[in-house]
Amino acid sequence: MKSLLSRLTAALPPGTVAVAGGTVVLGAASYVHLGVAGHSLSTEEMANVSVLWTIVMSVGIGVFFPVEQELTRIVAARAVLGGGAAPVLRRATVMTSAMLGATLLVLALGAGPIADLLFRGDRSLVVALAGAFTGMAVCYLTRGVLAGLGRFGAYGLQLALDGGLRIALAFGCALAGLDSALAFSLVLAVAPVVAVLATLPALLRAVGPGEPIAWRELTGGLGLLICSTLLSQVVVNAAVMSTKLLAPTDSALIAALLSALVLARVPLFVFGSLQASLLGGLTAAYTAGDRAAFSAMLRRIGVVVGLLGLLGGVPATALGPWLIEVLFGAEPVLGSFDFFLLSVGTVAYMFAMVLGQALMVFKRHNLQLLCWAVGTAVLAGVTFAPGDVALRVILAYALGSLATVLGMLTVLRLRFPGADPGVAEGPGDQGAEGAPVAGAVRE
Repeated sequence: MKSLLSRLTAALPPGTVAVAGGTVVLGAASYVHLGVAGHSLSTEEMANVSVLWTIVMSVGIGVFFPVEQELTRIVAARAVLGGGAAPVLRRATVMTSAMLGATLLVLALGAGPIADLLFRGDRSLVVALAGAFTGMAVCYLTRGVLAGLGRFGAYGLQLALDGGLRIALAFGCALAGLDSALAFSLVLAVAPVVAVLATLPALLRAVGPGEPIAWRELTGGLGLLICSTLLSQVVVNAAVMSTKLLAPTDSALIAALLSALVLARVPLFVFGSLQASLLGGLTAAYTAGDRAAFSAMLRRIGVVVGLLGLLGGVPATALGPWLIEVLFGAEPVLGSFDFFLLSVGTVAYMFAMVLGQALMVFKRHNLQLLCWAVGTAVLAGVTFAPGDVALRVILAYALGSLATVLGMLTVLRLRFPGADPGVAEGPGDQGAEGAPVAGAVRE
């Protein structure tokens, strides 16, 4: 058993194990947070929490997660060449602050219509949404630099603190007898900010002086990446929002769909521990000109994703309808076939994320965006086709994800035969011998 675990660990990108513990805690926190809320709130209040949670995990991630990805790529490339990350952190802080300010301004100007459309007129939930976006902005800013530097100990600690606080605050709300959607929604704002403050000293110690970074290098691909990530979040989270628009009075279905998505996406939470180290490792291998390491890492992560899909999909299909009733207090409106389709969509989505990171390393953000646009178009077509609402929105997730994967495979085959980094524009054929790999430095 120990030998098997050693082989599995060796197959993963450097830093994965260090991040995994924090990812497990943060992933569990989503279940605990929603589960406690589901047992504490009325169906209508839980529907509001479901919609807010979905917006945070779609729009919030879509806008701010690209900051982490770009910083990981830029800082990892600098680390290979011996450069410090302090100039990157300073400019990225200004850039992220501007992005957050623009997001909060949109919420402030549209507070009334947003509350009426999504939260049954409750404007306090718009304030909670603004707080959650703030937490995401500071988290992804700091995590991007930590991942690029290979400081996965601090990265994992931030994830664990964030998740642990969500669990503690959710139980605190329940024990205090708070039965409002606002109380459970504010958990998403408080926990990440506290986690960032706790790990900020480690970040500031890790960054070192280096060459200034041009704004163009920092922002050149960010707009395309934000669009890609927003579309990817539309694909993975559209089921709840689509149901809210197509069947706005069916609170039971809305709450059940969110619970089902969270359950069927267990592999995605595990996959989260691979993403930070995968992008850093791919970038380092590509920057160092190590074609063999780049291709081998992609092949290994593909096998891992397939195994994750099986380990998560089979139990979800067999037990999902029962589990969402027991864990989240959902009503019995979904069946095993619904969970099978959700699991298929999750596996395809993970493969799309892996292939998308390869395109990022090649600096082909435009092709990544094109593929997600195709997937989103397929999702929209299925969603607005005639038929049962629940089946349409779930099938749309599966087919939209599959379409994206097929698009990315086609692009990689046509533009980069063999997924070999040497055929793309890049740093050339400099030897990798002696070059440090992002993620090799650990706390």
